[in-house]
Amino acid sequence: MKIIVPIKQVPETAAVKMDEKTGTMVREGVEAIINPLDLYGLELAIELREKFGGEVTALSMGPPKAETALREAMAMGCDRGVLLSDKAFAGADTWATSYTLATAIGKLGEFDLIICGERATDGDTGQVGPAIASFLGLPVATYISKFEERREGAVRVHRLVEDGYEVLDVRLPCVLTVVKEVSNPRLPTLGGKIKARQSEIPVWTAASIGADPEKLGLKGSPTRVVKIHKPKVSRQCTKMAASDEASADKAVEALVEFLDKRDLI
Repeated sequence: MKIIVPIKQVPETAAVKMDEKTGTMVREGVEAIINPLDLYGLELAIELREKFGGEVTALSMGPPKAETALREAMAMGCDRGVLLSDKAFAGADTWATSYTLATAIGKLGEFDLIICGERATDGDTGQVGPAIASFLGLPVATYISKFEERREGAVRVHRLVEDGYEVLDVRLPCVLTVVKEVSNPRLPTLGGKIKARQSEIPVWTAASIGADPEKLGLKGSPTRVVKIHKPKVSRQCTKMAASDEASADKAVEALVEFLDKRDLI
């Protein structure tokens, strides 16, 4: 099977910062990692390659430093990595990102599966996987918790829904977005790290993939962040000092009255 896994390099969750003027995420000077939810897609892809043969390609769009995420994916077991990096891609929303990835996938050639993580921890939208499928005209199944089997021209998967699971037969090629239950990501091996360090990772620009400049980056993004602000948490409270028995009784009475007014007792 030929499998493509789009991955994203994201800031450590605790280090996410937004530029209040531009409405975009600040990535400079922030420690970055592979989107944790993409690791489950990577693991599933590697397991399928081990079972059925074929090739796993990790694809990422980002600044030059995103190459480290691709090398980590290769250290886990991916066969190759491709980086999409161009100033024209900067500021892309999920629509422009999906268009760019779909265009690059078209250049990669024939494939059987595209496996995406459920969502990215920095944007938290879960839109890119389905949007890639839309741009490529492919069937898509989201929230996949189990890959059951490969059938003639299709795959059988279990989809997580609110009241249980759906069992679906999805024709190939297709796009799957996966949840944590689908796999247990492996750690990179020493041999994998050596291979990843020695491998060449091609860098594709907007011109390389033949993308429409009007559909890229901030220019090609139909959504805009109009305003960013941090909510201020303010609480009104009443403090009562209980320094003797009388004041303690008064404080208890006030607490009981407070709870009673709110139907808490």
